[in-house]
Amino acid sequence: MAPRHDLTAGGTTPPAAAAPRALVPHAPGPRAERPGPGGTEGEKPPAVGGTAGELLAGYLHHQAAELLRALRMHEETAGSAEAAAEAAQAVRHLRRAARRISGTLHTFRRLLDTAWADELAGELNWLSELLTREYDYGNRLERLLAALHRLSSAPGEPDGTRTAGRPGVGAARAGALLERQLTLLRTRAHSAALQALGSGRFHAVADAVAVLASEVPLAGELAGGATGGTAADDGARPAAVVLRPSAEQAHRRLVDAVDSLPFGPGALAHTLTVAEDRYDGAWHHVGTLLRQVRYAQEVMGEESPPLTTAARHLRRHREAAEAAAAAASAGRTPRIAPATAYALGVLHADQRHEVEAARLAFCRVWHPSGGADHAPLHV
Repeated sequence: MAPRHDLTAGGTTPPAAAAPRALVPHAPGPRAERPGPGGTEGEKPPAVGGTAGELLAGYLHHQAAELLRALRMHEETAGSAEAAAEAAQAVRHLRRAARRISGTLHTFRRLLDTAWADELAGELNWLSELLTREYDYGNRLERLLAALHRLSSAPGEPDGTRTAGRPGVGAARAGALLERQLTLLRTRAHSAALQALGSGRFHAVADAVAVLASEVPLAGELAGGATGGTAADDGARPAAVVLRPSAEQAHRRLVDAVDSLPFGPGALAHTLTVAEDRYDGAWHHVGTLLRQVRYAQEVMGEESPPLTTAARHLRRHREAAEAAAAAASAGRTPRIAPATAYALGVLHADQRHEVEAARLAFCRVWHPSGGADHAPLHV
């Protein structure tokens, strides 16, 4: 298999005599500035000392502070119709910080108190999914209604005209059915979130994050504890020496997961068959692993623009796959009119084509040369 993603800063492959290549894909570039919860540009983790313990703890401190700010913003804006946009923004920042903390705890687990890291990562995943589910349903509905409008309003054709591959007169009823179903799911998710926000479990997670903002339980070798041998000196060793192996392991997991995916036109032909969603879970898992690699790069002050692009394609993949599943679920509603079922079928096919397009776009980023030896055969 040809080498992948091992370019140097100059964009050329390292010579054979060079040091072994790092497994983090692509050459890291300058870190992009991103808006923080307060909406200000350029907010990013502050520069921290070069030792492994300082770098890892500093990153976790920063993300914990971001999460606490997002929680406070959500508490101040949730339930207010006038502040709905601010509440949605708070949830986005909360999910962003929770994912970064959870991914970092997973990637660098051996360098932390493992029992603490595993428990907090699991609780942060619970909190993130709980608070974002409501907004995910809303975004899914907006995506499906926009697609229905696009499909049913061809240029130069009167609205409601049924032509091949268009929803026709059933589009309005299909949209109403989707709105009822997804609005109901969103309302239930909102109620579940409100109930959980008053629970002891939520307050325990918030307390743990508050502690994390000032204290990180590092393993003995990073904290400078006496663990025998020379482990006590690891806390003062350069971050690249101590943190890089964990980042490389995360990258290897990503590469293995991508290599197990079905690639190529033959592999994507199943996208509109009865087994259309057979591989969706595997693609979603790749998205999770890719985020962990990107977060590991952030810890070490690096960034890979190609990986950022690949992550965007995988987000598009997940959104389209979940929207297609929602359209299919609506199509299974008992006793719906044939025109409504047809419109939902057209909408479902449109979203599965979006799934296929996202997969192809990801493949072009991951295998820029497009060589056949890069693509595993579909079985």
